[in-house]
Amino acid sequence: MDVELRKWSFTDKKELKELCNAVDRTFLSDRLPNPYTEEDADWWLNMVAKNEGVDGIFRAVVVDGKIIGSISVERKADIYRLDGELGYMLLEEYWNRGLMSQAVRQVCKIAIQELGLNRITANVFHLNLASQRVLLKNGFAQEGTMYQAAIKDNNVYDILIYGLLK
Repeated sequence: MDVELRKWSFTDKKELKELCNAVDRTFLSDRLPNPYTEEDADWWLNMVAKNEGVDGIFRAVVVDGKIIGSISVERKADIYRLDGELGYMLLEEYWNRGLMSQAVRQVCKIAIQELGLNRITANVFHLNLASQRVLLKNGFAQEGTMYQAAIKDNNVYDILIYGLLK
């Protein structure tokens, strides 16, 4: 299966809402509203339209014409503005097929070119072995550990810091 990264558009609102309500949230940030409403989708699609190509690269992950995930690289601020933070999610039925590895490879290339970044950072829960493999396959190196840095569902987790240089 080949992955296509497609820019988000307002016509994707229904699929975005369905994706965000169906995705496994175990290793996702709590900033993703739950449940994910039409208003949440409107807010996010407007933010994407404003920031696309300026402070971020935001793409729908598409296989066989269906949106199966989302991936982005968002520029950090201030003195960290040459660094972008990678984030992604994928529907569980598409896990372990190499699809996110393809998507990460594509989005990192786009982000470095279009945003002029020197590096891309990814923060990963220490238990998220699949994401660690995706990053390592794409040339990221583990740069450190933030111990007891995240809380999710009343559990405290270490966060691994991965980096990819231009």
